[in-house]
Amino acid sequence: MAHNCDAIIVSCIDFRFQKHIRNWLDKNFTNKTFDYVGFAGATKDLPTIMNQIDISVRLHSIKEVHLIHHEDCGAYGAESTPERHAEDLRKARDEINNKYPGLVVKIYYLLLDGEFAEVS
Repeated sequence: MAHNCDAIIVSCIDFRFQKHIRNWLDKNFTNKTFDYVGFAGATKDLPTIMNQIDISVRLHSIKEVHLIHHEDCGAYGAESTPERHAEDLRKARDEINNKYPGLVVKIYYLLLDGEFAEVS
């Protein structure tokens, strides 16, 4: 039996952002279903995250991928700059698009105040 869902959401495990992420999900995914992956650094360990996306594609036929990095990430330490996060998010988006050209991939940088900035 197929169990399809709309998207996979990948974010960091940092507790400081979970309320903001839940609020964002409530606002943007009210009538959608999604798989959720919380991993320190979000896509910093891209091979691990790609494995999770592979599973979500295979088991749940997802159509969208939403990747969320955040300000002041402990997994990045001193490298936690907006520029580094944007670079890693773009790299992840490109790798996903190359492997799964039919997926919509959106990337975000979440600020400490809860503001989601979509990265282009």
